[in-house]
Amino acid sequence: MELQVICMPAGVSLPCSLLPCLSLRCRRGIGRSWASPPRKISTDSIAKRPYCRAAVEPVYSPTPSDRPLRTPHSGYHFDGSARRFFEGWYFKVSIPERKQSFCFMYSIEDPAFSSRLGVVEKTIYGPRFTGVGAQILGADEKYICQFSEESKHFWACRHELILGHTFVPRNGMPPPSEEVPPQEFDRRVSEGFQTVKTARWAYATRPVYGWGDITSKQKAAAGWLAAFPVFEPHWQICMAGGWIEWDGELYEFENAPSYSEKNWGDSFPEKWFWVQCNVFQGAPGEVALTIGGGKRKIIGLASTSENVALIGIHYNETFYEFVPWTGSVSWEVAPWGYWHFSGETEKYKVELEGTTKAPGTVLRAPTIEAGLIPYCKDTCLGDIRLRLWEKTYNGTEGKVILDVTSDMAAMEVGGGPWYTTWKGTSSSPELIKQMLRLPVDVEGFFDLVPILKPPGI
Repeated sequence: MELQVICMPAGVSLPCSLLPCLSLRCRRGIGRSWASPPRKISTDSIAKRPYCRAAVEPVYSPTPSDRPLRTPHSGYHFDGSARRFFEGWYFKVSIPERKQSFCFMYSIEDPAFSSRLGVVEKTIYGPRFTGVGAQILGADEKYICQFSEESKHFWACRHELILGHTFVPRNGMPPPSEEVPPQEFDRRVSEGFQTVKTARWAYATRPVYGWGDITSKQKAAAGWLAAFPVFEPHWQICMAGGWIEWDGELYEFENAPSYSEKNWGDSFPEKWFWVQCNVFQGAPGEVALTIGGGKRKIIGLASTSENVALIGIHYNETFYEFVPWTGSVSWEVAPWGYWHFSGETEKYKVELEGTTKAPGTVLRAPTIEAGLIPYCKDTCLGDIRLRLWEKTYNGTEGKVILDVTSDMAAMEVGGGPWYTTWKGTSSSPELIKQMLRLPVDVEGFFDLVPILKPPGI
């Protein structure tokens, strides 16, 4: 039996024959919060049960588009053109009491073409790599993947985090082309996935953090220019109770730390690194951390590229952001096993050191050269120490805001080449820095003229 399991952290339907490998059932649909607090977690293992159980009766409750903590770029960014394009979604839930994490990754490539290109199309458009992929990094860092070159049964919402795909329809039934109730999805889909606003299926999330202070309007991680074709690729932070069954073992949890993000553009960066964690020891409140960086292209400037990185920390309802247009971010990242970052703004300093003894798991990522191929290495068993200070009047380290550790950090290196340790400091063209410092409210503008609102925002 092939381990080809397609699932989603909301609105999932799986064929019964695949349930021994993985099944998800949750009470509600996907949320949009950046992280959920680690409180009241119940993860008692339950004995193996029959593979096919009755689904919980779905209960719908609409999610308003103006909900608090909604981050920009929640929707599907494909504009209908034939240019090279991919979009990917990443969801993670951590279970601290079991020291296990589950990561779900979904991607679509070149959606302008619903199947592999023919000779004439390749002559006109050049090589393309069509298809939909689904990857899961589960308990004990076991990995499964499924991919199809056919994308005609993929669908997604233009402005909300709602999407789905049918790999195999059931008994000749027509695949869904939009969100449908879970019972109908199960009736029409043999292998596939869908996310929904709220449904008693898969696991539930609730808004806790976005990308900004809790009391403020949420921001785009790359600034307001992310709404326009300036950077490639784009990256945005988008956001649990329920249960996950993996290899016959049941993990139950309530208010478990969760996280999601997405990427879109023509391909992943040429080279990159990433760290994410929201399970920490040593702080009285909730802490959530995301670090991302790499070598990305700047469109329209003679194919210029830049080395950029950012650090985002949520602690006790306050957001501490370290980005190159308001401060500095430096890094030292080994080909595997060591990550070190530091950052400064006018008011704060931050430092993080991370290591892992885990061998890591090779995952796939979209590339221009070959489509979805093995291109990065991940672990959810990273050891990190995070320190955050207020700066004194002369710029030195002052009051300690955070000094915390974790042994459940998600850590990644990708692209390449990674022959030696990569040391660098974020550097952007001065024009880009000045533009990103402008207080531009892109969402507010397009709310006034919604007919002009680009896809994805």
